[in-house]
Amino acid sequence: MYDNLKNSTFLIGKTLEELEELAILLNHKKFRGKQLFNWLYVQQVDNYENMSNLPVDFRNKLKNLSIHPLKLVQQKITDSKQTGKFLFSLNNGNLVESVLMHEGSRTTVCLSTQVGCAVDCDFCATAKMGFIQNLTSGEIIDQFLHLQKMSDNKITNVVFMGMGEPFLNYKNTLEAAHLLHDSRGINMGAWRITISTAGIVRKINQYAKDKEPFKLAVSLNGSNNNQRLKIMPITNACTLDELIEVSKAYTLKTRKRITFEYVMLKNINDSMQDAKNLISLIKSIKCKLNLIPYNEIDGPYRRPDDQTIMIFLKVFKNAPFPVTVRWSKGQDIDAGCGQLITKESKYNEKN
Repeated sequence: MYDNLKNSTFLIGKTLEELEELAILLNHKKFRGKQLFNWLYVQQVDNYENMSNLPVDFRNKLKNLSIHPLKLVQQKITDSKQTGKFLFSLNNGNLVESVLMHEGSRTTVCLSTQVGCAVDCDFCATAKMGFIQNLTSGEIIDQFLHLQKMSDNKITNVVFMGMGEPFLNYKNTLEAAHLLHDSRGINMGAWRITISTAGIVRKINQYAKDKEPFKLAVSLNGSNNNQRLKIMPITNACTLDELIEVSKAYTLKTRKRITFEYVMLKNINDSMQDAKNLISLIKSIKCKLNLIPYNEIDGPYRRPDDQTIMIFLKVFKNAPFPVTVRWSKGQDIDAGCGQLITKESKYNEKN
């Protein structure tokens, strides 16, 4: 049974209970698994030799198992040093990107849940890759652990908003979120963890039913169904009306505020009428609205000019919900929202 574990598993991603089972499997006391859990997630030590309270025999057996499922390949840092984009290699050679952002007292990481994406939003760079694979919970949370080690500041917030659609990798995404939240380990507050979806209605229902404690963000990006359908093909399966209905039901069931994301595209969804339609669409829902001026990629879509954005924003002056403009960081290194795509040639390797 132990032989089956060799070179086929990674410790990062395992829960406390799984590590306790591993300790027993390796003929050690159950509490050794708890000590190992502490080294991995609290102390964030990745060298067995430094796990000083573990018996030598236990450490020697563990050396047959790898700790990290990801390997850092390359990184790009903005000139301002406020944003970094990191390229990781999976064990099978596939690549995934993560983003680290500093702003004031907040340090936020944007984690990916898939290699590529099947949702195929027309304005998103990741969609151009198609869907390649789901990440394991270990591959998801390992992004956090790598970035925390490289960050000068403690990570305060996590958003599952990188490559991929988190709700199409629901089980692994939620397992990673719970590992982040586990009070015995990383112990990040649930209110500091946000899971974003392009609008998978059945999974939003499940998320509410499961009473998940984390925040929820939903990408609207259109003020009516036809408009949204042109840029988000998922609208064929989950109409805008259905998405609004399930979002309202979520807030009523959980008593939590939902965040709606709205990417502004020039001459597509940035008119004053779009703003008015948007208010009518979500005014009865306990929510906040994030307006995101489009981050351009190689494609037909463009970012509205600043004047158009400000005129759009003024329509919301008396809206019954808070509205913010999220000026994406890291556009100069293609680290803004919707710009993630794994092309190694776009990186400058840092030694």
